[in-house]
Amino acid sequence: MMVDNRAGVAAMLVLLTGCATTGPVTPGDPLERMNRGTYRFNDAIDRAALKPIATAYRKGVPQVLRTGISNVLGHLAFTTTIVNDLLQLKLTDTAADIGRFIINSTLGIGGVLDPATRIGMRRNQEDFGQTLGRWGLPSGPYLVLPLLGPSTLRDAPAMAADLQTDLRVQLDLDNNTRIAVGVLAVVNLRAELLSIDEPISSAYDPYAFIRDAWLQRREFQVRDGEVPDEVAPEDPGELDDFEGRPDQAAPGAIATSNADTSLIPASADSAGGTLR
Repeated sequence: MMVDNRAGVAAMLVLLTGCATTGPVTPGDPLERMNRGTYRFNDAIDRAALKPIATAYRKGVPQVLRTGISNVLGHLAFTTTIVNDLLQLKLTDTAADIGRFIINSTLGIGGVLDPATRIGMRRNQEDFGQTLGRWGLPSGPYLVLPLLGPSTLRDAPAMAADLQTDLRVQLDLDNNTRIAVGVLAVVNLRAELLSIDEPISSAYDPYAFIRDAWLQRREFQVRDGEVPDEVAPEDPGELDDFEGRPDQAAPGAIATSNADTSLIPASADSAGGTLR
């Protein structure tokens, strides 16, 4: 039995690393070989199932209904931002985001509508990974998670903390409804990201394109936009909705990539050569 277990572990490692590049890893991305194997796994699942389902959803569901669904899902997840506002001692943002949540819960009919945005209230976006970064915990190397996509050694476990404050998970729902909400959230998000498939597919090295765009965006988020000019996104607004889809990136963040792609310049406080 012990031999069989070891053989199984070895087989898993081969699957994760054997298909990855055999050349030297990019400086600042020490887990690149494993990451590329996971990236290919995620991309295969996306091409086979997630993208076709999201495409059908976008074509078959009217825009007004998709907007309402996006609003509700975002509203239920907004409690995570409020909690992390407070954990980061951003008291003004905490008060503003509580107000936003109350307005959309009432005037917005449970979040179906978004009157808070219409009256000019800014929507903040915070998570526990950003909170850890704000208090000085280094990110560690870039990490691609199976099914979940880009992360870092710091952000990956932080996702578990965010689930504790996400009403999409914490509401008292029966199992079937909870699963339906989760599936709908994934499909809806993937449908919103269909428009950025082309920049990724046209990149010389899609893995490097996604990695650099994701790290650039996270640097911007953790530092609240106070990043060196060479790593600041040209248009941070383009990156606001880039979240969660396995190995997806936003257009315009990294213009080109090549076979010897290096990470975008890291700040002095970055750990292991990666951003944040």
